[in-house]
Amino acid sequence: MPFPNNESPMSAAADFLPLAHRLADAARAAILPYYRSRLAIDDKADASPVTLADRGAEQAMRALLAAELPGHGIIGEEFGRDREDAEWVWVLDPVDGTKSFIVGRPTFCTLIGLLHHGKPVLGIIDQPVLQERWVGVADQTSTLNGQAVHSSAITALGEARLGSTGTQYLPGQAGERFAALQAQCRFTVWGGDAYLYALLATGGYDLVVESGLKLHDFAALVPVVQGAGGLMTDWQGNALHKDSDGSVLVAATAELHAAAKALLA
Repeated sequence: MPFPNNESPMSAAADFLPLAHRLADAARAAILPYYRSRLAIDDKADASPVTLADRGAEQAMRALLAAELPGHGIIGEEFGRDREDAEWVWVLDPVDGTKSFIVGRPTFCTLIGLLHHGKPVLGIIDQPVLQERWVGVADQTSTLNGQAVHSSAITALGEARLGSTGTQYLPGQAGERFAALQAQCRFTVWGGDAYLYALLATGGYDLVVESGLKLHDFAALVPVVQGAGGLMTDWQGNALHKDSDGSVLVAATAELHAAAKALLA
């Protein structure tokens, strides 16, 4: 798609926001009938669980994209990659936090990201049950249900509230480095998947640190976090893109990011 009226890639990304909301609405409609129901659970090749809600939500979003933007690429957790080398690529995680969804915790999220030449420029974090929707577009202030959000102003590790999904995702040296950071922080709260990043964007957490993430896990999060004033990189401080190594360091402020990176890098 050419940029209308000589728009930059960042401003052009905002043109896709109405469709991104429709994708989130379609995913909500597919997911909610299965919430706290006795639905069947399958195990994928990597032993992670998947349900009809995951598959139905991604199918609904893919159908919309195929109808509206057939030239765009799609990378989805459940149904793979189509035209992944396109200029614009949508990255879909229909139910991030499937285990939370299965047990009835309202902390799972639908993640909808948009890449331009491999870099995240638009993201939606949608929590269907609580009807919370965070939106981030590059170079714009992020919002929660239409209201601007901002990360905290914490700059010292000793005051930082640290979050991560679970110790099982921090093996070996990654776990050792995380433990060194954890010892310096005020406290740690475990669990939450993508919801951790949404809460950091609204000032709840000050640091989120994880490893082993895949593109569909983080693509939508980057614009939301950065539009709220936070920083989101890999553990070395590099900007995240489609080929990143899966390590993620998110901080509410630049000072906090630098202090955490010194312990993780």
